[in-house]
Amino acid sequence: MSIERPVRPALHHDGIDATVESDDYLAKRTLRSGSAGWVLLAGLGVSYVISGDYAGWNSGLAQGGWGGLAIAGVIIAGMYLAMVFGMAEMSSALPAAGGGYTFARRALGPWGGYATGTAILIEYAIAPAAIATFIGSYVQSLNLFGITDGWWVYLVVYAVFIGIHLTGAGEALKAMFVITVIALIGLAVFVVAAIGEFDVKNLTDIAVTDAAGASAWLPHGYLGIWAAVPFAIWFFLAIEGVPLAAEEARDPQKNVPRGIVVAMAILIVTGAAVLLLAPGAVGSQAMADSGNPLVEALGDTAAAKVVNYIGLAGLIASFFSIMYAYSRQTFALSRAGYLPKSLSVTNSRKAPVLALIVPGVIGFALSLTGEGATLLNMAVFGAAVSYVLMMVSHIVLRRREPDMPRPYRTPGGVVTTSFALVIAAAAVVATFLVDRLAAGLTLAAFAAFLAYFGLYSRHHLVANSPDEEFAALADAERGLT
Repeated sequence: MSIERPVRPALHHDGIDATVESDDYLAKRTLRSGSAGWVLLAGLGVSYVISGDYAGWNSGLAQGGWGGLAIAGVIIAGMYLAMVFGMAEMSSALPAAGGGYTFARRALGPWGGYATGTAILIEYAIAPAAIATFIGSYVQSLNLFGITDGWWVYLVVYAVFIGIHLTGAGEALKAMFVITVIALIGLAVFVVAAIGEFDVKNLTDIAVTDAAGASAWLPHGYLGIWAAVPFAIWFFLAIEGVPLAAEEARDPQKNVPRGIVVAMAILIVTGAAVLLLAPGAVGSQAMADSGNPLVEALGDTAAAKVVNYIGLAGLIASFFSIMYAYSRQTFALSRAGYLPKSLSVTNSRKAPVLALIVPGVIGFALSLTGEGATLLNMAVFGAAVSYVLMMVSHIVLRRREPDMPRPYRTPGGVVTTSFALVIAAAAVVATFLVDRLAAGLTLAAFAAFLAYFGLYSRHHLVANSPDEEFAALADAERGLT
């Protein structure tokens, strides 16, 4: 019987303690490689985000009006596109399950890597809880199965989809792809039906306030653009999770960059269509407070009924896929010792069991609050913080390691990612404009994670985990030069 035990001690140059674990330790913490090509990875990227086309974005109309949300949407789309290009480059150079954490660990050291991974994990653990509340509302509004209490729905979706993920990545990614295609069909039905109802006057029916710069297009003035930013993020939130599938992808150096770029292109088209046609069909004022905007935009029509039922598939797609993301981020941080090491043990199907279950239990508990909007804003805050750190990582790696092999290179280089960095920093501040409670709670959770690292886990890292080895190799190369 093999026993997990350290082979020899090691010490990072910055004084953070690490050990070299046995081969048995890593053997129990491996994922199934070759499970996905670029098509499934692109589907994963769309799946992460597609629920944001069905609901959530429209609350930005109340903050900035249609013009404010549209301007915020263009800026945020540019930020995400620039960020995706940067992440495509880093994922081709450093293909590991840690995603953004792996990139930041190489560029910013253990503290920077852990901070980035934690921000991403907060985003991915909280976002499914928010989506679960939306799924519960959908099920109740559709009067499915006679359910009148949402917590039963939250429990079922968490239990069922954790169960599917435990069967293995290949099976889960294929199931996600099918659900995502159904959700895209729902958006296509909406677009065809809404075009006939479109009237440009409907876009500007929100009453103009006395705010600076206020007009029919910007009823809440210039500040409304900034306040609408967190809701514009909902059109693209979580696409950055595609690199988390690197260790399970075929030829990740090529397929991960291709998958994330194709997904971003699809999401720009779907987001633009929804933002234009839903308010244009029934009015921005009606959309601002809607819990089911695409359905309400179509009124009492057959198309509305089709979109209503398919909208549930969109929410499930994002819930299902973000569950995959939180498990891989937890797995990577745990395998390297940043989080409790038991969280990264995989089953016979090479699925990380506790990395799926533990964040799922936490998410289920959060969903019981029923505060979907607050949970959504908490996820956005965590995401924005991680974007800042990941873009800094790209810039640092370009400057410090210009000769690192990069099968894919970001168009525009650091100029592109510097633009994303500036907008992401503004988005962090914007979350406080919209929901100080959500931002404050997320900041408190972030601080608690950092305290755990400072007091405990920085003394228990695993030197031979893939992410730590990437960083150690870079340190050794710099030492030689």
